[in-house]
Amino acid sequence: MTRYVLTDTTMAWLMAVTLMMTGATSMASSLRLEEPSAFAGRWQATLTGHNDTPETRSLQDKPSNTCVVDLAPDKTLGEGADCLGAWLSEAPIGWFPEPDGIAITGKDGSKIAFFSRRGDGSYTSRLSSQLLILLERVGH
Repeated sequence: MTRYVLTDTTMAWLMAVTLMMTGATSMASSLRLEEPSAFAGRWQATLTGHNDTPETRSLQDKPSNTCVVDLAPDKTLGEGADCLGAWLSEAPIGWFPEPDGIAITGKDGSKIAFFSRRGDGSYTSRLSSQLLILLERVGH
């Protein structure tokens, strides 16, 4: 007959693992998925570098690195989709909200870009180690 003895160390380890697992679950469930209407409207997309400041971004108002993109209520992209597509791997067709940002989709419905929430009403998507797209609502 074999007896299993749980030591204090083993019990502490098991309790720590259990707490970590339940904490991660509750954190993930605390992110709220916004309705598409919360994002529908006109957004300014700016192609920028990681080290740009708000002052240098304001000087980058050339058509080549700034465009206005319309996120339609039916989760399609309207005006500005071609401009945004020039920076992405393929032409963007649609979008949908995610708990921590906005996803942009291609022609087959797959996600081609993700804009993560920055916390100040703006979103960013990393294109490379040097470039990112800053997405900010127009008129808010």
